[in-house]
Amino acid sequence: MRYIVIGAGAVGGSIGAALFAAGRDVVLVARGAHHDAIAAGGLTFRTPRGTEHLHIPVVAGPDELTLTPDDVLVLGVKVQDSIAALETWGPVPVNGGGTADTDLPLFCAQNGVEGERIALRRFARVYGVTVMLPATYLAPGEIAAVGDPLIGVLTVGRYPNGSDLLVDAVCADLEAAGIGGRPTEAVMRWKYTKLLANLGNAVEAITGPVESGAATDLVSRARAEGLAVLAAAGIDHAGPDEDAGARTRLITREIPGQPRGGGSTWQSLTRGTGRVEADYLAGEVVLLGRLHAVPTPVNATLCRVADDFARRGVRPGSMTVPELLALIE
Repeated sequence: MRYIVIGAGAVGGSIGAALFAAGRDVVLVARGAHHDAIAAGGLTFRTPRGTEHLHIPVVAGPDELTLTPDDVLVLGVKVQDSIAALETWGPVPVNGGGTADTDLPLFCAQNGVEGERIALRRFARVYGVTVMLPATYLAPGEIAAVGDPLIGVLTVGRYPNGSDLLVDAVCADLEAAGIGGRPTEAVMRWKYTKLLANLGNAVEAITGPVESGAATDLVSRARAEGLAVLAAAGIDHAGPDEDAGARTRLITREIPGQPRGGGSTWQSLTRGTGRVEADYLAGEVVLLGRLHAVPTPVNATLCRVADDFARRGVRPGSMTVPELLALIE
């Protein structure tokens, strides 16, 4: 089984690095300076246990390798970049017959709950992955993950529901690689739970680390709206006790000499990508609110401001909490 990780950023790169270090067959897919740095000197992977320089095979696109029936595609790009990645990889021929979109499994290691639905329009075999893996893309060719002893915990299942032998095999490989692999029959139940947790991402990206009482209260308000829309839509999710139980295996430690980066939205603003995933986090709550007549003023504002920051290239943490609250009120 060969893992082709499409999007070797913080999460995808960490998954690929851990699997490769454990002796699994891995190919990273990266672009631009990140691709060039990995191709020239390998991927530098920093964790609390030390630094590894891993010479993982890397390609810029599907024209640089031949797909086989034993390949597993891992989609690690942000959800807003899913369509472009799926359109690139879907029609690629598989050695022996067929194409990637009809013959190969696709695992969506992404935040939010829309990635799997987007993927299922194009790929016949889609798997959901709930990602708990705190990591940072530091620079081209360099990634840090702060989980220890496990790098992260991934909950994996068929989309929209169910499990199979491939889920078990992937989870076994993850465990061997130092990543907790949790098979589940109801992966979207866990992804909606993670969605609620990710509603603090925009607050952090807009106002800086969530440390003050006002910032914490704002995150609580965003999550309260999330709970309200899930209830109105009749969408099941894991409760606080279940979520806490799943997180018991995820312990983080500082990497000596390496300041910890912010969340995924913070990192996108820091790199000046021009786009953030807020539309698929806070924006998912807004969408459900509009569909089910539930007001979501906090998440609507978070989504609008985060998107504006990305378009204008505003640095993360450039707005105070009182300024953000004024926009909501």
